[in-house]
Amino acid sequence: LVVGIILVAINPYKQLPIYGDAIIHAYSGQNMGDMDPHIFAVAEEAYKQMARNNKNQSIIVSGESGAGKTVSARYTMRYFATVSKSSSNAHVEDKVLASNPITEAVGNAKTTRNDNSSRFGKYTEISFDQSHQIIGANMRTYLLEKSRV
Repeated sequence: LVVGIILVAINPYKQLPIYGDAIIHAYSGQNMGDMDPHIFAVAEEAYKQMARNNKNQSIIVSGESGAGKTVSARYTMRYFATVSKSSSNAHVEDKVLASNPITEAVGNAKTTRNDNSSRFGKYTEISFDQSHQIIGANMRTYLLEKSRV
C-alpha cells in the first residue's frame, strides 16, 4: 500500500475565485509542488499517474460535517472532465451527483455546523477509456447513521 499526497483544506464558508476553468488549466500538466497546494493539484497527480502508469487511482476526501467534502469531490470530478476533454461528459459531476437528492431526502440531519448534513457516505468511481477520456461513472452510497433516518 502506497499513500501519496495529502492535502489539508479548510472550508472558508464562502465562494472563492480559485476553482474556475482558468485555474483548472493552470494546474493541468503541472508537477506536484510546482504550484500552491490545491485540490486540482491532487487531481492532476492522480490523473497523470493513471495515464502514465495505467493504474487505478483513488482520492479520499474526508472531514467533519460541513467541511466541504461534497464540494471538493465535485471540483475533482469537474477537473477530470475538463482535462480529459470529455466533451460529451463535460458535466459528469452533475450526472453523478444527481442521485444525492434522493438519498439526502431521507437521510439528512441538522448538526451544529451544517443544516443539511448527509447521513450517507459516498464512493464514486469514474471510468476512463484508453485515451483517458471519461466514459462513465458510478456512485455507491452507504448509510452512516441509521438512528437519524
